[in-house]
Amino acid sequence: MAKFVFVTGGVVSALGKGIASASLGNLLKARGLKVILQKFDPYLNVDPGTMSPFQHGEVFVLEDGAECDLDLGHYERFTDTNLAQINNLTSGRVYETILAKERKGEYLGRTVQVIPHVTDEIKRRIMLPVKDNPDVDVVITEIGGTVGDIESLPFLEAIRQFRLEHPLEDTVSVHLTLVPYIAAAGEMKTKPTQHSVRELRSIGIQPDFLFCRTDHHLGEDARRKIGLFCNLPVEHVFDGKDVTSIYEVPLNLHEQNFDRLICERLRLETPEPDLGPWRKMVGMILHPPETVKVAIVGKYIELRDAYKSIIEAFIHAGIPNRVGVEKVWIDSESLEGEDVGDRRLEEIFGGIHGILVPGGFGDRGIPGKVKAIRYARENGVPFFGICLGLQCAMIEIGRDLAGLEKAGSSEFEPATPHPVIHLMEMQKGIANLGGTMRLGAYPCSLREGSLAHQCYGLAEISERHRHRYEVNNEYRERFEAAGLVFSGTSPDDRLVEIIELPGHPFFLAVQFHPELKSRPGAPHPLFRAFVAAAIQHQEKSGPGGEVSAAG
Repeated sequence: MAKFVFVTGGVVSALGKGIASASLGNLLKARGLKVILQKFDPYLNVDPGTMSPFQHGEVFVLEDGAECDLDLGHYERFTDTNLAQINNLTSGRVYETILAKERKGEYLGRTVQVIPHVTDEIKRRIMLPVKDNPDVDVVITEIGGTVGDIESLPFLEAIRQFRLEHPLEDTVSVHLTLVPYIAAAGEMKTKPTQHSVRELRSIGIQPDFLFCRTDHHLGEDARRKIGLFCNLPVEHVFDGKDVTSIYEVPLNLHEQNFDRLICERLRLETPEPDLGPWRKMVGMILHPPETVKVAIVGKYIELRDAYKSIIEAFIHAGIPNRVGVEKVWIDSESLEGEDVGDRRLEEIFGGIHGILVPGGFGDRGIPGKVKAIRYARENGVPFFGICLGLQCAMIEIGRDLAGLEKAGSSEFEPATPHPVIHLMEMQKGIANLGGTMRLGAYPCSLREGSLAHQCYGLAEISERHRHRYEVNNEYRERFEAAGLVFSGTSPDDRLVEIIELPGHPFFLAVQFHPELKSRPGAPHPLFRAFVAAAIQHQEKSGPGGEVSAAG
């Protein structure tokens, strides 16, 4: 029988439930256990695929094409596992399933209600990873939102029922709360945590462990007070002080015996974990010998979580290169306009050692991205384009090298005379936007001797996708004549996956999202190579001037 850990949060959102869940998974896996993580979100969207990055952050795509919450990226990175659709659930998907059954008459005339039908479906989803993987030892289920939200009540009620239906030693409740420090009073306040636990207990769930988030260390007196008023032994109250790197969290929890106490509570006999390699990795992240600057020219930079996997992929790539990657955020719209000429671009990018143009949707900020790519190409600055970044590179090269002055994308300019980027054939006629893009892992064949082939060291790779538009094959010969190399294509050669410019220090763009597969112990080869190229550019150019992060 598998064991189950439920992670909830209170007081405010964004406390780091995903990091805490991933860190626990990391520690339990280090103890030799097979661990599966799930994320249950209370919102009514079926998935986050149609949600704005400003509201939800990035959409993390799994191997099977599931569009998921970004916390699943943390789960995969911390536990080095590939997850699937069954590992993410929303209220929208719960109700979609129930209503489909009701329309088929599967409830035999009964009134369909939150209890038992909604809660039963949630409990069924909790068990799905175990049914598909009978050798799983521990299932960690994170509940999104905060205790007290109307939306999360069915999930919490399902957990209450689930714990009642299973032996005491088979389930554990971990609750994250905020312990704020009031500067004016010069002290920490435990009352928000007390109220959050009281709210959880009123639903019928007594937390077994408390993870207290704070920007100051939680003193022994505060821990005792929290334990007393929350009905917990003091050793089950954990200090979750802010850290420099999220990869420190497993180490901090282990130092407080969190993983050992969880195993004891679940009656799991495990050896002590060997965290030496993880400590060494964290040491390099915290104290890199050198630093390199990379500009991220995006359109959602107001919310950095929109590029969460890219941020993490740069951290990973810095480890084998023994550098810290300083990210300079540049709003692509700030590069637009006639007043942003070559001199202004030099001021912005003069101290930059690499330029990355990430993915996105819509026409906003496109001219700025194109201008940044032109600067990188003409000035020998390493360039890396992802998804929309590849499409913008095609537009820039089409206009400046291939003689297609009005090259564009039919996504932004339906009437463009040269649609070098156009809607994929399989996307034509699709009416529903949710879950209908080219999603998930697809194979890609690499041209021997190309930069991409050197980076991967493989003839064929598999990468995750999320797009509707593609390179227009009618223009491929024109671009090849201009010097562009299509170094990665689908095995049938119908879809362009990677482009590059020979003779440039590093000019490569991909249609897929390599950041989604990067792990701290296995940095993605393209990010690793891009950071290495940025280091070479730094050494070649010498000390740079001041970097202006426009916008």
